[in-house]
Amino acid sequence: LTHKTIRSHNWCNGKNPINFLYFPPELVAVDHINTAIRNCDANKTLVALMKPEAQLPVVHPFAAAVYQTELFNLQQQNAVRYLAHDELSIAVEMLSAVVLLNQALGSKDILAIKNHLRNPSVGFNNVEDENFQRYADTLLSIKSEASSQGQDYLSWNDVQNCIDMVNMQVQEENDRIVAVSYINEAIDQGNPGKTLETLLLPTVKLHDVNPTNARHYQDVLHDAKVQKCKVEPQLNCICVYVKYKMSDVEMQFCCLVALGTSMINNCLEKHDSQPVLDILQSPKFGLRVVPECAETYYKNLLEAKNLKTKEDSSEGPWLKLIMKNRYDYYYNVETGESTFVPPEGFIPKTSWLTSEEIQTIVGQVTADYNREQLWFANENLILQLQALARGFLVRKSYEERKGFLQKQEPSVIKIQVLLCNIKYSSLSLFIEHDLLFEVSCSMLSKVFSLWSFFQNEEIVKIQAFLRANKARDDYRTLIGAENPPLNVLRKFAYLLDQSDLDFQEELEVTRLREEVVTKIRSNQQLEKDLNLMDIKIGLLVKNRISLQDVVLHSKKLNKKSKNQVEEMVTGDKQGIKGLSKERRKQLEAYQHLFYLLQTNPMYLAKLIFQMPQNKSTKFMDTVIFTLYNYASNQREEYLLLKLFKTALEEEINSKVDQIQDIVTGNPTVIKMVVSFNRGARGQNSLRQLLAPVVKEIMDDKSLLINTSPVEVYKAWVNQLETQTGEASKLPYDVTTEQALEHPEVVNRLESSIQSLRTVTDKVLVSIFSSLSMMPYGMRYIAKVLKNSLHEKFPDATEDELLKIVGNLLYYRYMNPAIVAPDGFDIIDMTAGGQIHSDQRRNLGCVAKVLQHAASNKLFEGESAHLSSMNTYLSQTYQKFRNFFQIACDVPEPEEKFNIDEYSDMVTLSKPVIYISIEEIINTHSLLLEHQDAIAPEQNDLLNELLKGLGAVPDVESFLGEGAVDPNDPNKENTLSQLAKTEISLSLTSKYELQEGEDQDLKGLMIKTKRLVVDVIRTQPGDTLLEILEIPASAQQESEHLKVVEKRAILDSKTPEKMKHSQSMLEDGQLPIEQKKRKIQRNLRTLEQAGLVSSANKYQEIINEIAKDIRNQRRYRHHRKAELVKLQQTLSALQSKTAFYEDQVNYYNTYIKTCLDNLTRKNSRRSIKLDGKVEEKGSKKLKHTSLKYTAARLHEKGVILEIEDLQTNQFKNVMFDITPGEEMGDFEIKAKFLGVQMEKVELHFQDLLQMQYEGVAVMKMFDKAKVNVNLLIFLLNKKFYGK
Repeated sequence: LTHKTIRSHNWCNGKNPINFLYFPPELVAVDHINTAIRNCDANKTLVALMKPEAQLPVVHPFAAAVYQTELFNLQQQNAVRYLAHDELSIAVEMLSAVVLLNQALGSKDILAIKNHLRNPSVGFNNVEDENFQRYADTLLSIKSEASSQGQDYLSWNDVQNCIDMVNMQVQEENDRIVAVSYINEAIDQGNPGKTLETLLLPTVKLHDVNPTNARHYQDVLHDAKVQKCKVEPQLNCICVYVKYKMSDVEMQFCCLVALGTSMINNCLEKHDSQPVLDILQSPKFGLRVVPECAETYYKNLLEAKNLKTKEDSSEGPWLKLIMKNRYDYYYNVETGESTFVPPEGFIPKTSWLTSEEIQTIVGQVTADYNREQLWFANENLILQLQALARGFLVRKSYEERKGFLQKQEPSVIKIQVLLCNIKYSSLSLFIEHDLLFEVSCSMLSKVFSLWSFFQNEEIVKIQAFLRANKARDDYRTLIGAENPPLNVLRKFAYLLDQSDLDFQEELEVTRLREEVVTKIRSNQQLEKDLNLMDIKIGLLVKNRISLQDVVLHSKKLNKKSKNQVEEMVTGDKQGIKGLSKERRKQLEAYQHLFYLLQTNPMYLAKLIFQMPQNKSTKFMDTVIFTLYNYASNQREEYLLLKLFKTALEEEINSKVDQIQDIVTGNPTVIKMVVSFNRGARGQNSLRQLLAPVVKEIMDDKSLLINTSPVEVYKAWVNQLETQTGEASKLPYDVTTEQALEHPEVVNRLESSIQSLRTVTDKVLVSIFSSLSMMPYGMRYIAKVLKNSLHEKFPDATEDELLKIVGNLLYYRYMNPAIVAPDGFDIIDMTAGGQIHSDQRRNLGCVAKVLQHAASNKLFEGESAHLSSMNTYLSQTYQKFRNFFQIACDVPEPEEKFNIDEYSDMVTLSKPVIYISIEEIINTHSLLLEHQDAIAPEQNDLLNELLKGLGAVPDVESFLGEGAVDPNDPNKENTLSQLAKTEISLSLTSKYELQEGEDQDLKGLMIKTKRLVVDVIRTQPGDTLLEILEIPASAQQESEHLKVVEKRAILDSKTPEKMKHSQSMLEDGQLPIEQKKRKIQRNLRTLEQAGLVSSANKYQEIINEIAKDIRNQRRYRHHRKAELVKLQQTLSALQSKTAFYEDQVNYYNTYIKTCLDNLTRKNSRRSIKLDGKVEEKGSKKLKHTSLKYTAARLHEKGVILEIEDLQTNQFKNVMFDITPGEEMGDFEIKAKFLGVQMEKVELHFQDLLQMQYEGVAVMKMFDKAKVNVNLLIFLLNKKFYGK
């Protein structure tokens, strides 16, 4: 062993060196150095390194920490944790050189830095002399950055990495210069293909180079080089990159302009003016568009297009755009294809407006509008200018006349001298006679002129205009003045009267509303039954035994459809008078109860969340929407929205813990809102919103979008085999990654992505341009959702809140209708018709992209092959974000519908609902069950009403004695049918203001206003106080009596449900003086409450009457609009009913065919329409039993396992399967190890339903696991010969 080995061994084992051996001083010094390094003491390490005995290179004291750190790391990397002398010598030499280099970097001494880099003792690799300056500059930059981060020292590795990085940059620059020289050569050759090849060189580092734009790249770069040659002969790297980017921007701009031009022309051809403004405002044209000029834009564009007649019937589909007056761009309006190379057989579309023409027309309209606004803004200055001009002209005319007279002064003097020579008397007589005659003629002429002037037709028109203008001014005063005068109010008081037309319109609205509600309910039930029939027929395809169930359901469906039609034709709903007399009082109590529930949303909002999820859904679909008549008028829509708002706020406050719960969960209120707005009332809006663009996508037979690489790969392999007739050597089952390895798959995928973008853009334009078509209720609930979440989660960002809004408006409301338009009546389908799988996939792909864009979710993970669309998704999200913000900007319902909680007291008709007896009883039961939760206060109005109603009645007690024959054998069925009987309830408040009551000040105000209107119509006066104090004359009393008699005649014709309360009718019949006294009493009560003041002569009540006049006019307008809307809704519902009836007929035909086929194929039995099965010869089937051991059933795969039982013991378990009395019923008995188990009733229909729902395994006796599919097979085979 050498000294070094022995010493190293002892140090490594923590022992002292062997004292009796002699070691040279050099090795002792090395030992001291290793010890100091190991102890991590920088000062001791420095002293040890500087000892002469160590014989090491020069050590710099200022870098003690560097030596300690680097040597310690080096020592730890050594296998024996010990540095020998030669290792120390090399390490110290390199560290000293690096320390000096760091010192030079700190002082920024470039020359010293270069010298240290050249020092061979440093040992840097790949140092190039020509790059020394770059090394120095880069090292200085790295040193500065490291110092800012608290690192004062660059290690040897840091310096070497910097050298390698600089070398790589220099090499890339050289490669790029060579590549740019190739690009210049290709440009000079004028070959676009060659230019494209050079642009695609990896060393150029240009991304997203589109091969189809090779010609445009060539043209742009060639023009740039021609301009550059004036300064230098070649394009450099920067010029090439800038021009390439500019060409990409130009191409995108051209594509947008072409697309916008196509959309504008399509709108003009369809005469659809709605989207034109939105398209012009988009960035496609870059125009400054004024919304106020929307109609003018459309009119001028349409006129310009009409002037461009088709010169040739065979015009092509190509639009030609000229970019920068230099480059031609061609766009195919049918396929969306674009190119810079003239297409083969190019024929332009001459009948369409070009982008230049559109920009010129829009620019001219905008300029004219701006000029007009400029004139309006400076109207005062223009008037001053005109006044100055007119004054100047008048003064000029005056000066000219004055100058003329002054010039004629000598001639006038001569005439006067001549007249003086004539005899004065003769002259005087002549003048006097002449003047008298002249004055007489003048007077007569003026009189006749004045008479003929006022008899002129034009003057009559002027007088009528003045009267109308005065009336308009008075009406403006009435609606605009803060305190309208009483004399103005008196002129328009007649508007508060109800005419025969008002009653007729109210009755028509009521009738239509009843029909709409009935149609909605019948259609919903019919739709549910048809969906169930779909399921049963689907099961029938797999299992013929279920045919009798299908037949029975079909009979019920036909009967229900027929009854609904008869009900619509024959009768009205039963009202209170249609039931027994003793039940009338109870129904009036229910009227009060449902009025309270309808007008106070807090009760129903709490009740919804007290019930289980399955019950609350059914309750919402039936009772709640029935209670609000499916929002068939503005009052009920207002109240329903208040319920939605209250319930949503309640759900967010009580059940939402994180903001994402709204998205990941299934909130009850959100589901209810979406269901309602996609139902009969909102379906028309959804159809208008999406139908045109969805139909366009479905009608495009050439559109095939598939974004699944595996499916694209399989389709490609199938195509190859079809074309060649030989089996492909490619594997059929591949993963996504393997499919993407084939260029053909990638190309087809890119083509699909391009088509997907084009189609998605069309859907986006349709959505964004149709915001006004979206139901107000959806937008308002979106606003409530956003505000409620912001209130509960104040730290949530605007983006997070808008994503939640997007989840409601797009994902929940629109997305399902795009994916399955046939399921939401977006498109018309014939009975038995289906959407093709390619059409379904196209719509699904579009919906997927829109869903990702609306939620700002990029394509990652399994969808990484679609990552090229991520930029598109981000851009689309910004558009969606703006759309969601605007969608939430809606007024409150009170402002939208001009309704508040007191409007029922002034409306003409009472609210009426149509509800079944079963729904009334269920609602009563639920209220009593959850009474403590929804009305915890003892004095709550709901508790008082429920106490008055008492216990929940059953159907028989509800209808009263005698409604059902007690001896009827089908009593239960009769009661079940009667429970579905619908009755009409005229909702009223139990707590309406009665005579002498003064608690309800609002009601007192309403009564007082009615009395005031009656008084001021017959007795004029400047103020109300003056009219009340001055007694009425006999003539005024007589006029008032005529008004009262006329009103009594009108009230006698008024339907019962439209009459006001008895107290109001009695007040209206009082004499005028008694009305005055009652007004004075009421005014004193109102003044004590602070509602009116005698100091301003009760101007407050005058203002309230003026407000009523305005509201009455608006109500009449709303009523006319509601009539139109109800007629449209009823027409749509009738069309839907006809469609359902077609489906019923289609199913009947299908079932009849199945029955015929079954009769022919199976002669052993026949199935009759009553569901009974008979054998040939009218002999009943024998109910034979099957007995199997569990082991045998296990072999057949029917039994999978039995808990707590080994397989070898299955032979001791016996199953006995016996068919029941009804077809499809079975009784199964089992003995487990000699123990008789409870028998199990098994329904074959339940097995089929489980099979349909994908349930593969079921449990029997809570022990045995059974394979559902094989059990169905066994029963079919053994009992039905299948």
